[in-house]
Amino acid sequence: MKISKLLSDDAILAEIGQRIADHRLRLQLTQADLAEQAGVAKRTVERIEAGASAQMSSMIRIFRVLDLLPGLDQLIPEAGPSPMELLKRKGKPRKRASGSRRADKPDESWRWGDE
Repeated sequence: MKISKLLSDDAILAEIGQRIADHRLRLQLTQADLAEQAGVAKRTVERIEAGASAQMSSMIRIFRVLDLLPGLDQLIPEAGPSPMELLKRKGKPRKRASGSRRADKPDESWRWGDE
């Protein structure tokens, strides 16, 4: 199944769990072996493979054992500023997001509700 934004959170967790289980089996590891090497409880591995949520640190430990950490770099690539943004900001990194602009909304002047 392809993971997309149309899937529910539970469906995505189930798909990730299934992919982890498939990868573990390809490496000929039992859940107990994976848990021991990752430093997590066997129940944690069982829950992740069943599609339950887990702490990110547990996922990272499991990814490390399964040699899946390079995939995280592709999942969330570094987002560096564009050259034009660096020029505008004089080399200073951006620290805040700007809110939505009101220019695209029609200007409605304030009125009392009884008019």
